[in-house]
Amino acid sequence: MCYGGQRLPSKDDLTDPTRRTRALPAANENAVVVENLRDRLAETEARLERARAREAELSRQLEEMKRYVCVMEILECYLKRRYREQQVRTLAVVNSK
Repeated sequence: MCYGGQRLPSKDDLTDPTRRTRALPAANENAVVVENLRDRLAETEARLERARAREAELSRQLEEMKRYVCVMEILECYLKRRYREQQVRTLAVVNSK
C-alpha cells in the first residue's frame, strides 16, 4: 500500500548514523498509519456488530410475521368452512319451506 508520495527508506538511510534522524519520522509515520488502520478496524467491527444486531432483529420479525401469516391462514380456513356450513343450513331452511 502507498501512504503519501514519500519514497521508502534506502539501505543507506537505515544504516548511516548521520541519516538516522530520517528514519525516526518514517517510524512515526508508520505508527500513525498503524493507529489509523486500528481506528478503521474498530469502526468496521462496530458497523459489523450493528449489522449483526439488525440482522438478528429482522430475523426475529420475519419469524413473528411467519407465525402471524400461519394464524391468519388457519383463521381463513375456519371462516370459509363456517361460511359453507352456514350456506348449507340456509339452503336447507329455504328448501324445507
